[in-house]
Amino acid sequence: MLRSTVTVAVAALAFIAGAAQAQVDEEAAQALAKKAKCTKCHSVDKKKDGPPYQETAAKYKGKADGPETLFKHLTTGPMVEVDGKKEEHTVVKASEAEIKNLVGWILSR
Repeated sequence: MLRSTVTVAVAALAFIAGAAQAQVDEEAAQALAKKAKCTKCHSVDKKKDGPPYQETAAKYKGKADGPETLFKHLTTGPMVEVDGKKEEHTVVKASEAEIKNLVGWILSR
């Protein structure tokens, strides 16, 4: 009996934590994307110099390390290929919470 109660409690906490992470401030995320000039190379559904957000979301869908990988990409300036030449991806300069919100928004596309 105690084991099943603990199992239910753990499952409920996991659900609540997941729901809290799923809440995204879309307006703030879009404003940060514009301010950081992400929209110069990316759009929600059309290919520009970089992949559309929908493609990025599909790439990381269901992957436990997806949010962490995207956060690292946005904060470290890795090399990317644009028009056949390598260049450093722009680093998003914002608070950790703002960048995590942006990541959540991108992954929700």
